Amino acid sequence: MTASQRFDVSQEDQRAEGVAAASLALQRGELVVLPTDTVYGVAADAFDPEAVAALLEAKGRGREKPPPVLVSTAATLDALAVGVPRWARALVEQLWPGGLTLVCRQQTSLQWDLGDSRQTVAVRMPDHDVATELLARTGPLAVSSANRTGEPAALDADAAEAALGEDAAVVLDAGPSPGAVASTILDATTEQPRLLRAGAADDRVRAILREMGLSLEGGDGPAAPETDTPSANGTTGTTEAAETTETED
Repeated sequence: MTASQRFDVSQEDQRAEGVAAASLALQRGELVVLPTDTVYGVAADAFDPEAVAALLEAKGRGREKPPPVLVSTAATLDALAVGVPRWARALVEQLWPGGLTLVCRQQTSLQWDLGDSRQTVAVRMPDHDVATELLARTGPLAVSSANRTGEPAALDADAAEAALGEDAAVVLDAGPSPGAVASTILDATTEQPRLLRAGAADDRVRAILREMGLSLEGGDGPAAPETDTPSANGTTGTTEAAETTETED
């Protein structure tokens, strides 16, 4: 692949051009580096199996660690997931956009291949205006942290480009990442809330659940930086979602 196009989306004159270029690249099945509210992520069209496979290959990871999916609105959750518990909907209402990822049972009609997801999907709505602007254009994106597996997450566009620039068609530079703490990941496939990874929203999650008369099963350790993340199938994998891990991802 030729050198990435890079846009300083903190500058108004480059933002519209950069988001448009990123949207077109994703439509072509290419990868894009984008900012999120946790760390920088690398994105692919969630409904393009070849693009998702390219994302996993760029990170050096296998199908057993499928990437999370980022969305631009909370309403999109119902298009991707079924059987979302009442407690999970309450958390979405209060904590999205933000540092909360829900692992849900996916809609059986979805025509995608994120990897060995065991019919689940990890979904998050990021609290970052550039990310949500791009997502509003493209629809759901498969997004993982913009680094090779086992390496530190990228906290700025330079680090992301150094790690994955040869694999990404477009890099959107929004300056330093606003936070290096991963999203909280919850198992929302059952009526009992279960913590899969401690993260940015732990305290608020517990407070909201307590008001509903519910407790949170799982670890009580401190929120982790972007190093180790359960994948969409609920098993532990390395750095995940821009969030990706999220941070997503």
